[in-house]
Amino acid sequence: MIFINPKTDYAFKKIFGSSESKDILISFLNALIYEGNPTIQDLEIINPNLPPKLEGLKDTYLDVKAKLIDGTLVIIEMQVLNVQSFGKRVLYNAAKTYAFQLEAAQGYRLLKPVIALTITDFEMFADSEEWISRFVFKEVKKNFTYPENNLDLVFVELPKFIKGQEELESLADKWIYFMKNARSLTSVPETMDSIPEIHEAFNIANQAKLSREELEDLDRREQFIYDQQGAIIKAVQEGIEQGIEQGIEQGKRFEKLAIARQLLSQLDNATIAQVTGLSVEDVQNLRSTNS
Repeated sequence: MIFINPKTDYAFKKIFGSSESKDILISFLNALIYEGNPTIQDLEIINPNLPPKLEGLKDTYLDVKAKLIDGTLVIIEMQVLNVQSFGKRVLYNAAKTYAFQLEAAQGYRLLKPVIALTITDFEMFADSEEWISRFVFKEVKKNFTYPENNLDLVFVELPKFIKGQEELESLADKWIYFMKNARSLTSVPETMDSIPEIHEAFNIANQAKLSREELEDLDRREQFIYDQQGAIIKAVQEGIEQGIEQGIEQGKRFEKLAIARQLLSQLDNATIAQVTGLSVEDVQNLRSTNS
């Protein structure tokens, strides 16, 4: 079997956000948000897009959005590319989802919690080795939680998850292994196939079930991602190389200035410039600074 890549937006929405995905999404959210406990018993998958209610406000496009039976809203986003200000975008989407629950004249008591689950194919928090991170409002000195803590940010960083099939223990382990490795698998691992929701996720991800048009669209999306990742890597490498070159040039300049400083009491500006390779203006500025 060949499986589509769950990390592409189309595949992610098809697996977790379609009409047949409710049980899959419940298992996925219980695993990543509630440590595998069956906290979520039921939910409703709803339109993930948040059109602006105010003129001039940005549109918001999410991958999957669900409402739990207690009214809690869960927004889920799979992000492959580490684009500029992505962390701010996550917070903006969560705050917008929270604020736009109310219509005019409705009381704040009607506001329900919002959980933003973000899965990234890159590292966001370099200072942490944990692959699941959770952020809530807390008091800085005493570390107690804000009484109306209705915004919850959960991040899953796929590159930090390095377990192999034989090491998978928790439900979260198995779901993240699916997210990270389904594209490279040719069969469903036995340790995961016993979980009905993961079995069904693999079934939906089976490439044989897609039309040729869907496969071509998926190929284009994957190629775009690979091209963008390549462009980012190239830009980083060029930045490093440029920084090294600038450092070397700066070091040479410091060396010239140090030599010139020793010659100030012995030679005139033009001669020092000729000896060191500095400009006459550089030497004059150096002389003024040291006078």
